[in-house]
Amino acid sequence: MNAPSPLLSLPGAVAAEAPDEGVAAHYGDLFREQRALDAGEGFVDLSHRGVVSVTGQDRLSWLHLLLTQHVEALAPGHATEALVLSAHGHIEHALYLVDDGETTWAHVEPGTQKDLIAYLESMKFFYRVDIADRTDDLAVVHLPAGSIAEAPDGAPVRETAYGRDLYLPRESLADFAAAAGPPAGVLAYEALRVAAHRPRLGLETDHRTIPHEVGWIGTAVHLEKGCYRGQETVARVQNLGRPPRRLVFLHLDGSEVTLPPHGAAIRLAAEEEGRKLGFVTTSVRHHELGPIALALVKRNVPADAALLADETAAAQETVVEP
Repeated sequence: MNAPSPLLSLPGAVAAEAPDEGVAAHYGDLFREQRALDAGEGFVDLSHRGVVSVTGQDRLSWLHLLLTQHVEALAPGHATEALVLSAHGHIEHALYLVDDGETTWAHVEPGTQKDLIAYLESMKFFYRVDIADRTDDLAVVHLPAGSIAEAPDGAPVRETAYGRDLYLPRESLADFAAAAGPPAGVLAYEALRVAAHRPRLGLETDHRTIPHEVGWIGTAVHLEKGCYRGQETVARVQNLGRPPRRLVFLHLDGSEVTLPPHGAAIRLAAEEEGRKLGFVTTSVRHHELGPIALALVKRNVPADAALLADETAAAQETVVEP
């Protein structure tokens, strides 16, 4: 794990738990922090995430062969997402990419960069590419959509509909925070992610998850390219069948004091002691929607069925079609 963020010394900072150790969960007011992000104000310290760079004149054509996304002609400044799959099509890595014309930058889940780099290094062969772990010298900071904060000169910027991800020198993180406040913790960031139905590796996925199950087709998987590991599974499910599980969005009973944890069983409300049909992937408290969650359930669970998440009543919305 990286050294704890210097921003944990800010007033009110409470350290986050796994998988987000090293940064702040919140700074004393979770809902205020969510509302600020929704209004395009403040920033989120994501300096615990791994940072990987790829340089060399073959970098995009080489990555195009390895990733699920079409990146061969990725334009400078254009953000995208991509996956690394196993030979059986299971998700192993999720990369959040941008190219600046000379370097392809990716941030990844905390602690996963070393395994990712080991895989990339094993696939270099004769290609003119260099791969580096930049986690120790670069920190990821998220600015929400609508933010007017300026990125420091020279900092790579990944701009999406949800906001901008900046790659900042770690030694400038505290100075940037002083100018870009107010800070928001990762719990606020996660609440907005769940409300937007966006999956996260290691939470919405397990060792057998395929991209179709969590809605990564289209955003992280390009269906008109081939030549990547696991492509046969993607094509087969897309053309001949449906995934065995699907991601759903849950509105949870607000009268419950605690949220169902990651891994909590999903069952039909009409069969409280019935068989497990899935599990909670992420549960959060949203400043407008109240307690909400994402869950992965069997494809044949009726889309209109009332559910129980552990012991909490839950009404579902479709994210991935049955």
